[in-house]
Amino acid sequence: MKILVLAGGFDQIALIKELKKRGHSVVLVDYFENPPAKQFADKHIVASTLDMDRVEQIAINESVDLICTACTDQALLTVACVSEKLSLPCYLSYQTALNVTNKSYMKNVFMKYGIPTSKYTILSNVDDSKIEGFSYPLVVKPVDCNSSKGVKRVDNHKDFIKYANEAINFSRTHTAIIEEYKEGREISADFYIDHGVAKFLSATTSLKIKNRKSFTILGSDYPAVDDKQQERLTDIAESIAQAFSLDNTPLLIQLILKDNEFSVLEFSARMGGGSKYRLIQVLSGVDIMSKYVDRILGDCPTVIPSKQVKYCKLIYLYCHPGIFDHIEGFEELVADKYIDDFFIYKTKGMEIHGAETSGDRPAGYLCTSDSEYLLNNKVRYIDSHLKVISKEGNDMMLHGLL
Repeated sequence: MKILVLAGGFDQIALIKELKKRGHSVVLVDYFENPPAKQFADKHIVASTLDMDRVEQIAINESVDLICTACTDQALLTVACVSEKLSLPCYLSYQTALNVTNKSYMKNVFMKYGIPTSKYTILSNVDDSKIEGFSYPLVVKPVDCNSSKGVKRVDNHKDFIKYANEAINFSRTHTAIIEEYKEGREISADFYIDHGVAKFLSATTSLKIKNRKSFTILGSDYPAVDDKQQERLTDIAESIAQAFSLDNTPLLIQLILKDNEFSVLEFSARMGGGSKYRLIQVLSGVDIMSKYVDRILGDCPTVIPSKQVKYCKLIYLYCHPGIFDHIEGFEELVADKYIDDFFIYKTKGMEIHGAETSGDRPAGYLCTSDSEYLLNNKVRYIDSHLKVISKEGNDMMLHGLL
């Protein structure tokens, strides 16, 4: 088959490799001139994955048999919409994809089916009356953006005016959601809905860069929940799958855990970005990218997860603004058994704007241990032995973020 893959980041390399391994040809669509996945595709077309009309025309011009993406949220909506228009197979209908990628639709379904979540309201303009009865702090989000773009903590009315306007402007539909901020640990839970049953793959604590208005993800820390909490997460996953008519699909849920109670922030019918597919494999033994490709090619795979490691961290690097050139230290740290795997998200010449969203991170790494103490020591050592080199030859990495 000839398959159109939307988005060309590092995670899509694994998707393309899996498709090519099965004998398919791949046309890649990504708006960067030199995205990381470009060299693995048969053809690369520079275009936005969010431009549905353009993607539709490319699919027609290239006579593709299938459109897909992996590990990214908004491109999933484009896949479902264009596939439906062109009568191409897709594991999600357009309406279902809209429900799972637009936070406004998502929250409405949460309320209808009693899925625990924060009090919220929807904004298309900055209107004080919309937050009457709400208590600060709040969180504002565009309803339809990737990479935590425009997601901010709101501590007062001045913040509300500023960040609500920003979120509305970031949104393609000029719509934002305001919800009450929940104290607690943020948990990222991954499942596969296997013939109607939620198979638990992993749960990690989402580490954030401290003392910021934004919610920049610094990494994932495992383990995060006990057996009883895992059972509760599985119940929530099955409730979401039923409410949104999801089956035979990956499911990523982000929640807040406090006083042994979960509140759902959001979810998506996909694997998480930032190399979560590899983290899931290390934690559960399930090659989730292979299972996902089975699914998008029309099969309904069976998933049998089992615990593989005691302690694990997936850590992302962030930088001062500048032009990325290369990274030093990864190969040596792997050879010395400090790092199990690493992932480079930027290609030479890409601009790094700072450390505000997940799109700013140039790389990440994964390490495991039988001891929490030894794992934390590993991470400190790794942090001191990595350098992100700018085009001027300087180390632009922000060290000590943990």
